[in-house]
Amino acid sequence: MRAKKAAIVLVTFPSIEEARRIVNVLVEERIAACANLFPGVESVYRWKGNVESSVEVAGILKTSEGCLNRLEVRLTELHSYEVPEFLVLSPESGSEAYLNWMLSNVPY
Repeated sequence: MRAKKAAIVLVTFPSIEEARRIVNVLVEERIAACANLFPGVESVYRWKGNVESSVEVAGILKTSEGCLNRLEVRLTELHSYEVPEFLVLSPESGSEAYLNWMLSNVPY
């Protein structure tokens, strides 16, 4: 059994340029093993008492549970949003080969 556990983090970005810049830093710093970016996502949300909508880039970051605190701190430092989305999912299972690769690319 693996000592490290996988974690998936959902995040949104205001532009593809910002998304690429941030995820490149996170992968380079080995806080995330990889990221998938989905431009053109429409988000509807309540912000400061108003219903807002915007076109954003959705991101799925793959990491380990041990990197979650570092990832949240670094993402918040790099992100332009006052309150960036940071939602953590714990996969129940997955391809053993993929999970081994993913977890070998993050230190904790």
